[in-house]
Amino acid sequence: MLQETGADNVGGPWVAQGKGYIGRAVAAAFQSPFAVGGARGHNPHHTGPVDTVYLGCWPRDVFDRIGFFDEELVRNQDDEFNLRLSRAGGLIWQSPRIKSWYHPRESLRSLLRQYAQYGYWKVRVIQKHCLPASVRHLVPAAFVLTMLTLPIAALFWSWALGIWGALGVLYSAGNLAASVEAARRSGLSLFPVLPAVFACYHLGYGYGFLRGIGDFLLLRRTPAGAMATLTRQARKLPAQSP
Repeated sequence: MLQETGADNVGGPWVAQGKGYIGRAVAAAFQSPFAVGGARGHNPHHTGPVDTVYLGCWPRDVFDRIGFFDEELVRNQDDEFNLRLSRAGGLIWQSPRIKSWYHPRESLRSLLRQYAQYGYWKVRVIQKHCLPASVRHLVPAAFVLTMLTLPIAALFWSWALGIWGALGVLYSAGNLAASVEAARRSGLSLFPVLPAVFACYHLGYGYGFLRGIGDFLLLRRTPAGAMATLTRQARKLPAQSP
């Protein structure tokens, strides 16, 4: 595939396969444009250039040209590496002919923590490269910040509460529409939990992004605690007999 496309990195789409009721709902939402802002890497049918790709494959000389993965980053190492590759003129290619599956989180709490870390470390990537995020990275943080500040602003501005309510209704309507579509594709039994799953994607990412702004840009402090430790540890392989 590398030779066929002339790309510097090739991989397949993120195809989620969930385990258990919550895991299947998380997987159904994962493939929805509403959850991820229309990122092409989540479209299992997309063939062509992308900004980042799941489980990439690179010629060895790519690492000689742009360096290795940034081990400082707890999350978004592949995104940051592919950003450097794109800025160096490299081509990143996705092909559905490459088959792999992603097993998402199996609880709402773990999903919320995972996406909080994604949002948090995205700020560090932006800071490192002095590049603005795409709109899809900014929207969750803007939404969370707006919903938190408008009730306070209502103390001084009479229109604030009405705007807060209107935004809440618009988000709820979009969430329900996306939940219906995801349930139609993946199973109607998942519908009751899908609105909460979508909210975990958006609120987790938005909260993490805002916290990243505070830690990396305002306070200039070293990440610690929950944001500095992976939310899902690598599984230990069973011991082999000699």
